[in-house]
Amino acid sequence: MESLPVYHGSITREAGEKLLLASGVDGSYLLRDSESIPGVYCLCVLHQGYVYTYRVSKTETGSWSAETAPGVHRRLFRKVNNLLTAFQKPDQGIVTPLQHPIVPEGKAKPPAGTCGARGPRRQASTRATQDGGSAKASCSFATG
Repeated sequence: MESLPVYHGSITREAGEKLLLASGVDGSYLLRDSESIPGVYCLCVLHQGYVYTYRVSKTETGSWSAETAPGVHRRLFRKVNNLLTAFQKPDQGIVTPLQHPIVPEGKAKPPAGTCGARGPRRQASTRATQDGGSAKASCSFATG
């Protein structure tokens, strides 16, 4: 995970949201550790002023999977890079394609035209709630 340019480690949900909201660009995204479940990660995506958070985890068989919208077929990936590349495309079960990686200071930025994974730039997203004017998102995990 450490080798992924978009991985921010154990930053809080609030810190991740601040980074994404500061970018102000739909399709901005980062990957961070889940605060509630050890060994699980959160893919956080900005769309129309809200931060959508998708839980990413490794299955018992060693494949990677991400929570998506209800009714969207669960996909398994050999590598997290493959998962990120897939979500650069539209209509993958997230709110908007992954387009603009948010890279922590001190990490090398991904090559132009990529999303912090291999492949062309595209978009991705999920769901958020609004409470008192501030965007809140939670990590939830699709099982199955």
